[in-house]
Amino acid sequence: MNLQDLRILLDYNYWARDRLLAAVEALTPEQFTRDLGSSFRSVRDTLVHILGAELVWLTRWQGESPTSMPVTGDQFLDLASVRSKWGEVEQGLRGFVAGLKEEEAGRVIPYKLLNGTPGASPFWQMLQHVVNHGSYHRGQVVTMLRQLGAAPPKSVDLITFYGEKS
Repeated sequence: MNLQDLRILLDYNYWARDRLLAAVEALTPEQFTRDLGSSFRSVRDTLVHILGAELVWLTRWQGESPTSMPVTGDQFLDLASVRSKWGEVEQGLRGFVAGLKEEEAGRVIPYKLLNGTPGASPFWQMLQHVVNHGSYHRGQVVTMLRQLGAAPPKSVDLITFYGEKS
């Protein structure tokens, strides 16, 4: 993958996130934090997991490997606080990608998993993983919204993104 492709994927990631967050706005504070028995208890906790994972990968790309998730759901009282922190993380990710030269898209970056297990992957694979990971968990949030009786977001399909951006 080239850098232009990666930037488009990153654009898609945040376009889809913003559509999801727009749907989450309709929830009451109680619905936002209600334990729904999913992988991550609540809508809030699932969103914070996605944002935390993005922050972990950014930190790895910057040469450090965290040993625990840098954020937890209980740090965020409402959607506005999640949005604010996620905006900071987005700026960091976009800034990192903007600073890369074309040949760095394939650069292998060593890192450690949270449990200390070493790994190393080309940057482009890691960024694809970040976007795919977000897509997986956005799907979980859509299911949670339906469980809560809330409307799902507008389509967050990649093909919809391409169609709207062309």
